[in-house]
Amino acid sequence: MLVRTLNIEPYMLPGPERVWLAFTSKPDFFLHHAGITAYETVLGLVFGVLAGATSAILLWTFPLTRPALLPLILVTQSLPVFAIAPILVLWLGWGLASKVVMAVLVIFFAVTSTMYDGLRRMDPGLVDLARLYRLPRLTELWMLRLPAALPALASGIRIAAVFAPIGAIVGEWVGAKGGLAFVMLHSNARVKTDETFAALILLAVMVLLLRAAADAFARMIVPWQVEN
Repeated sequence: MLVRTLNIEPYMLPGPERVWLAFTSKPDFFLHHAGITAYETVLGLVFGVLAGATSAILLWTFPLTRPALLPLILVTQSLPVFAIAPILVLWLGWGLASKVVMAVLVIFFAVTSTMYDGLRRMDPGLVDLARLYRLPRLTELWMLRLPAALPALASGIRIAAVFAPIGAIVGEWVGAKGGLAFVMLHSNARVKTDETFAALILLAVMVLLLRAAADAFARMIVPWQVEN
């Protein structure tokens, strides 16, 4: 309605019909590059969740590691991603590795912080039980802390599923041989705004699907959690 009422030029804001035609004119092209971004995102999500959960477990299990690990974790969150991406491309090349590492860095802090909070904030009754039976720290972690922290981990995975594509896109934007950001850069250079919007819509669909998958996985690992 906005495009038709104000008669906006297509290169400024293409209407839905133009975006749809841009996609249907070469769907294989768009889906191929969407698949590249999705592959990078999923790998980054998996490795990021594993790295974040492992770091949280190390922080709780070995208190002496906290002074060394906590500053590193905070630094990964404070550094601007657009400043890191060119360095990663320089070190790891234009291929898959730099995009996966970028996605890992984007979600690492969210998973670590939520998981670590979950490990620390256990039910006081369970804490007293562990102290009463003098459970070794690793036994307490395995039997009590990890099950209690699963809802927090599920929340971290949900957050990570939304932000992981940002890391992959930023990595592609700096330098890539394929992916949705690659499509956006080339379409912007040729003033093909309809193709840019088609890539953006595919990215949005990808985020929604990832979030739905994260919700399903969260319900699987925390089946007792009731959602209102």
